[in-house]
Amino acid sequence: MKHKTAKTLLFLAGFLILAGIVLLINIFFSLHISPGDDDEIVLYIPDRASYPQAMDSIKAHLPVKHPAAFDWIAKRKNYPANVKPGRYVISHRMSYIEVINMFRSGDQVPVNITFNNVRTIYDLAGRVGGRISADSASITGFLENPDNYSADGFNRETIISVFIPNTYKFFWNTGPADFYSRMLREYRRFWNEDRLNKAGETGLDPVEVSILASIVDDEAARSDEKPRIAGVYLNRLKRGIPLQADPTIKFALADFSMTRVLRRHLNVDSPYNTYKYRGLPPGPIGCPTIESIDAVLNAEKHDFIYFVAQADFSGYHHFSRTLAEHNRYAAIYQRELNKRKIFK
Repeated sequence: MKHKTAKTLLFLAGFLILAGIVLLINIFFSLHISPGDDDEIVLYIPDRASYPQAMDSIKAHLPVKHPAAFDWIAKRKNYPANVKPGRYVISHRMSYIEVINMFRSGDQVPVNITFNNVRTIYDLAGRVGGRISADSASITGFLENPDNYSADGFNRETIISVFIPNTYKFFWNTGPADFYSRMLREYRRFWNEDRLNKAGETGLDPVEVSILASIVDDEAARSDEKPRIAGVYLNRLKRGIPLQADPTIKFALADFSMTRVLRRHLNVDSPYNTYKYRGLPPGPIGCPTIESIDAVLNAEKHDFIYFVAQADFSGYHHFSRTLAEHNRYAAIYQRELNKRKIFK
């Protein structure tokens, strides 16, 4: 009888142990993140975060139903010694193990950053700051100091040429120095052998091409006119004629809302005043687009040295070889401005 009772107790104990193991296995494999109504959750682990700080972020932003189990698994997988900052995307019903593996390996999802119509480093910092861990103030502070990039051949006026408008992928934990380094690599990749050779044919270096391209960007409302406008400016440079580009006056006055440049505006004493000073201004008047850079590199060869907007406001221009012809077209345009009461 005692032997039968012992066997029964052993059987019950074995059953309970097996049932416990099965239960633990079921619980273990049921540990997952449930974003709820959202298909995914974006979580940021800040720079230099400690394990407790990382866990605070995780518990605050992820629906972790069993934090003790999550902590236990994280420690078993040595996550406390492998906390990596970044922007992480947690998909629907990822297991605790999958989430922890993502965090400890730094398998973050990059951010797409697009910028265009940027005139100054302050505009650039405003567009990029906050999209990565670097804020606008830290990006501005880095770019305001020429010591950070003078060895690369740029100064305070020309540094904006490094940032060619496009869409780029960045990891969120990108600081200002890393942001600049990445954009410098993109700049050098952009200036391949073909473009460098074409720049040489124009007599300009890449920065000078960027300066001229930034002016073409503002002068040309129609893309198909860009190579012709670039050709006009190259002709003027070769002949030693001032560029007399209205966008440089607007830049000198820091007023791009102006619709009409008047004679009094031409008196502004600025190296960007291309009516007063010959040659190119000290730096770009904005981030030059790829289209305008290529328009300069593939400028139309002609003998025009003047152009003025057509009076029908189509965005196209009249091009002239002589001042007399140009003045006739300019007078027509001025009369139309007056007729439309556009005085500033």
